[in-house]
Amino acid sequence: MSFSTPQMQTYLIYLLDIVGTVIFAITGGVRGVRLKLDFLGVIVFACTVGVGGGMIRDCLIGAVPVAAFRSEVYLLSCIITGMIVFFSAPLIRKAGNIILVCDAFGLGVFTAIGAAKGASMGLSFIGIILSGVITAVGGGMIRDVMSGRIPAVLSSDFYATASLLGAVLYCLLAKFCPLHFFWMFLIIMIFVTGIRLLAIHFHLRLPVSGGKTSSYLRKKLRKGFRHKRK
Repeated sequence: MSFSTPQMQTYLIYLLDIVGTVIFAITGGVRGVRLKLDFLGVIVFACTVGVGGGMIRDCLIGAVPVAAFRSEVYLLSCIITGMIVFFSAPLIRKAGNIILVCDAFGLGVFTAIGAAKGASMGLSFIGIILSGVITAVGGGMIRDVMSGRIPAVLSSDFYATASLLGAVLYCLLAKFCPLHFFWMFLIIMIFVTGIRLLAIHFHLRLPVSGGKTSSYLRKKLRKGFRHKRK
């Protein structure tokens, strides 16, 4: 079967979707291991991160039953991944950098698929953007809430921002340079993954409330305001 055929391209996207699900399930399982959860807890965390974002997205846009319930492959992949993580935790802990790289790839895959799903449902640009971002970060946010901590995507990590930029790019391409779904998927996946990897390499973070950047800007604004009053 030729790579250029629609059937082959659809199969490849489905395969990447499963790979992204497994990668996110690994990150969820690893968090469960670090929190010293029991066997069931690790599997629950793996499933939460693996399919949680997609389930939230499908519920919000009315694509029900959700994809994870229409195909058993997704949940089974998360369960098996959670079991593997539980029994091989020491080895996975040593592969921290590899997991970060794989997680960046999963972020790109889920952003592209989420944005495409929103577009297929006829959503507005804002709806498409949120669909992509929620798919990519929704599971991780649920995991952090279950862990009793502020979600990482809301604190300082350049994670949700990469997904947001990718979803915006999807909308711009769809509006001004419409391409075949497969090529749109590849462009967004590579774009988001690349931004995330650059952020990891250069330690890029958004300004934190009360941090040095916000304090600097606040002083500048005060100084400018005082100058105008004089």
